[in-house]
Amino acid sequence: MAAEPTAHELLRKHRPTLDQALEAIRTRAYWSPHPEHPKAYGENGSLDAAAGKAAFDALLGNRLDLADQPGIDDWVGGEVSPYGIELGVTYPHPDIDVLLPAMRAGQRAWREAGPELRAVVCLEILKRISDRTHQFAHAVMHTSGQAFMMAFQAGGPHAQDRGLEAVAYAYAEQVRTPEQAEWTKPQGKRDPLVLTKRFTAVPRGIGLVIGCNTFPTWNGYPGLFASLATGNAVLVKPHPRAVLPLALTVRIARDVLAEAGFDPNLVALAAERPGEGIAKTLALRPEIKIIDYTGSTAFGDWLETNAHQAQVYTEKAGVNTVIVHSTDDYQGMLSNLAFSLSLYSGQMCTTPQNLLIPRDGIATDQGHKSFDEVTADLARAVDGLLGDDARANALLGAIVNPDVKARLESAAGLGEVALASREVAHPEFPGAVVRTPVIVKLDGAKPDDEAAYMSECFGPVSFAVAVDSAADAVELLRRTVREKGAMTVGAYTTDAATEQAVEEACLEEAAQLSLNLTGGVYVNQTAAFSDFHGSGGNPAANAALTDSAFVANRFRMVEVRREA
Repeated sequence: MAAEPTAHELLRKHRPTLDQALEAIRTRAYWSPHPEHPKAYGENGSLDAAAGKAAFDALLGNRLDLADQPGIDDWVGGEVSPYGIELGVTYPHPDIDVLLPAMRAGQRAWREAGPELRAVVCLEILKRISDRTHQFAHAVMHTSGQAFMMAFQAGGPHAQDRGLEAVAYAYAEQVRTPEQAEWTKPQGKRDPLVLTKRFTAVPRGIGLVIGCNTFPTWNGYPGLFASLATGNAVLVKPHPRAVLPLALTVRIARDVLAEAGFDPNLVALAAERPGEGIAKTLALRPEIKIIDYTGSTAFGDWLETNAHQAQVYTEKAGVNTVIVHSTDDYQGMLSNLAFSLSLYSGQMCTTPQNLLIPRDGIATDQGHKSFDEVTADLARAVDGLLGDDARANALLGAIVNPDVKARLESAAGLGEVALASREVAHPEFPGAVVRTPVIVKLDGAKPDDEAAYMSECFGPVSFAVAVDSAADAVELLRRTVREKGAMTVGAYTTDAATEQAVEEACLEEAAQLSLNLTGGVYVNQTAAFSDFHGSGGNPAANAALTDSAFVANRFRMVEVRREA
């Protein structure tokens, strides 16, 4: 297919969506082009629920073919669903000495395409991913352990929104500088100095996306599309337990690039053998100029310290904190917190861990509540939310790996248990490990307890920490964010001075704050085009999804001057 007619068609098809995305990031208002409801799919080329499930089932036990990807030297796999089934999908293993040079070969044409054409090619990739949202939902569910509806929404439309948001920011930053300028400098009686200047957004090189187990698409798409839209080739290195969603993404991207007249090797997959640790090898290759990583603090720190040749964007661990000082909607607060603690078994980088509660209790619309009453009432709220096993399975999903299960089981020994975790049987997947959250009471004044609440305990574990006062809570919050980082902070207070103190602490320590949430918006959820995920200003992450800083250093402006 000729590139020019395809480019014209892509511009006609996707430029309006790009314009809407640009307006959304400007206004920060609600907008999404990707439907959240499963019944919205099934027309105009998209797969409905039955077709999406069949497309997922057809992948099981087979090779996911990227046969035209250079340097395939083996086929690897081994994913086992947290729901207890072996996927049996195998993927191409790369000879990176062959693959990386091949990826660079197509970058000139991709650079010369310019920001607008690159953007609409990215939007076509996202559109085709969106059409297969039902298939992706099963792929995300069976690699991350998310319950189906969460996998459908977070792994589908919400992830696609984040990818589109990155494209919009990338486009806006690249066109901030004009392509050409006429420069005239007066010289008095002499002829003016006249130059023609041309400015080109030049990519840095190859971007490396190191995927995570829990949110392979949601966390993977921002870096992938930010790098691709700014002219870089992208090598996707999925987490070994969550290869399938990103492998499907790579296959679609390669198809679109080829149809649009570009080299499909601009996007490639690097699946690895068990225990190979290919991420470290790739991260230090001189061809890799950008790295996007979500995962443990230890490896994120290693990347920042050692991958000197690359611009490194990390999202690591943090200790998310909620101050519970006072409320005028006690039941609404309890319900909101119970949902936040339970969603996806707490396996989100935004889930609250520490609940800082004055030891003398809190003021509420139902009268004064002691520390013990607040923790007991919250435990009852979680029990009420998860008391029905069908609803519990729909909210909790499955425990993603044995490390999370081990942390959950050991947490009960850290203090007095306000809410014990229980096993939940899954009627469809008897091999699934499903557990309700545990809440442990700790004392903020005891040094022995500090080791627990000042460390991230990823999973369905939270600590109700007794503090002496609101001021002590704010100080502990400030210290936690400064030393350990936080992706999210929440606070409940009816006192203006306390609210101001919490807000000031979050502004100074660069933490995203949610105040007095009692309805259907939760501290651990963020909306693309409006909310910033992370700030890049505390140890939990050195980047925000998504802002100008996330895209602007993925390319450089190169100038060519000529005398007119």
